[in-house]
Amino acid sequence: MNNIRLLVAVVDDEEAVRIALQRLLRSASLRVETFSSGAEFLDSVKEHQPDCVVLDLHMPQVGGFAVQARLAEAGIRLPTVVITGHDTDESRERALAGGAAAYLRKPVDDQALLDAITLAVGSGSH
Repeated sequence: MNNIRLLVAVVDDEEAVRIALQRLLRSASLRVETFSSGAEFLDSVKEHQPDCVVLDLHMPQVGGFAVQARLAEAGIRLPTVVITGHDTDESRERALAGGAAAYLRKPVDDQALLDAITLAVGSGSH
């Protein structure tokens, strides 16, 4: 087992989702930080970067697509797993084109999310 504990950022405007995902990821021995908005997350990235971000697409003000765009503009490549309650082919294509390693529909299957994070981090350029 890898003894370097990964830091995963969860960005979702729904508190219940943040709490559930935080609990799940901690149970898998991952370190977790949560953000209730895209803007809050983008501010934190100036100080330190997580190993992976679990990103909700639909949030007020700064949504997931805007977060992806701003990270790309800043030249920051973070392994990203997109989650959404509003699944459309267009959203899926746009998220993946924006660099997402995975795209999952809410409610997210626990094991699918953990697998997606593992794959996203594994395919990242570390």
